[in-house]
Amino acid sequence: MLAGRTILVTGAARGLGLAIAAACAGHGAILILADILEAEGVQAVETIRQNGGSARFVPVDLADPQSIAALAGDIAGQEGALHGLVNNGAIATGIGGKGFDEIEIESWDRVMQVNVRGTWLMTRACVPLLEKSGSGRIVSIASDTALWGAPNLLSYVASKGAVISMSRSLARELGPRGIGITTVAPGILTTESTEYVPAERHAHYESNRAVPGHQDPEDITEAIGFLLSEGALALTGQVLPVNAGFVFT
Repeated sequence: MLAGRTILVTGAARGLGLAIAAACAGHGAILILADILEAEGVQAVETIRQNGGSARFVPVDLADPQSIAALAGDIAGQEGALHGLVNNGAIATGIGGKGFDEIEIESWDRVMQVNVRGTWLMTRACVPLLEKSGSGRIVSIASDTALWGAPNLLSYVASKGAVISMSRSLARELGPRGIGITTVAPGILTTESTEYVPAERHAHYESNRAVPGHQDPEDITEAIGFLLSEGALALTGQVLPVNAGFVFT
């Protein structure tokens, strides 16, 4: 499905990002892992290589436009082109559990800087590389919280709603250039980023899914793998709530 395709995954040092990268490597992709966590990123590359995959690590800070530009320049110099970009890097921890009137402005701005502006700048930097490959695909990771309106999580929910809207607009701008962009909106996953979520919220998700139970990162990686393939272009602009039927669109 992804044999020989070069794919960049941001936020790939651990959790969902690492699971996405590992799954893509398992389908034959050549991986570039990017993250602000350098030690964890290097270890993630070793894990993928030990399992027979091809990967390398490049550090990036999504809050820093120069860091994003440097990453794109590094790829241009080494791989020369990209077949896929997964916009997974985001701030997801330490921002929940507060009412809309309790959020600090500095915290709000930081979430928007990384989750929204960072996603835009990463996409902008990679589009020339994606166009060069002739079959560029972008998958941006949102959240189904932006579809059903999770309370006490406003900055994150707003940022992921923005990611969905950006993808729809970008689909029309990038389509003529042969680049497809889709958004995946998972439910609550069992990763480090959801450890702060109250047990009752997890239980609510697990009991109200069409397919009851918890959701692991690996449950959504196959869908993402397809969206990065050549055959996914007709899905451009769509948002897929890959959450075992908690939300339907």
